[in-house]
Amino acid sequence: VQLQAFGGGLVQPGGSLMISCAASGSIFSINDMGWYRQAPGKRRELVAVITSGGRRNYAESVKGRFTISRDNAKNTVYLQMSNLKPEDTAVYYCNSAIVELGKSYEYSLWGQGTEVTVSS
Repeated sequence: VQLQAFGGGLVQPGGSLMISCAASGSIFSINDMGWYRQAPGKRRELVAVITSGGRRNYAESVKGRFTISRDNAKNTVYLQMSNLKPEDTAVYYCNSAIVELGKSYEYSLWGQGTEVTVSS
């Protein structure tokens, strides 16, 4: 099972960008799916998380600007980012709680990260 992130890039302040992350492999179910970010010289922090039932939680710094969503049929999580600020510049990592086919336990899986740079 692997997670692959897509969609990072360079965007101007005030702009918008959507990133996505798809899980593939022998998956039975995916519980929480989330996005974290790590800026240079800083610790990785939670950005947003969505449960399998669609409940969402956001970091205070992104509330009202970012929206997390998921497509369970595609095992994909999205992060729509609007009104981007230079302080949103970071590598964004997806994370999912995976249950594999034939297994009875859940584990946490990380994607490879996608870089988002907000700069004029």
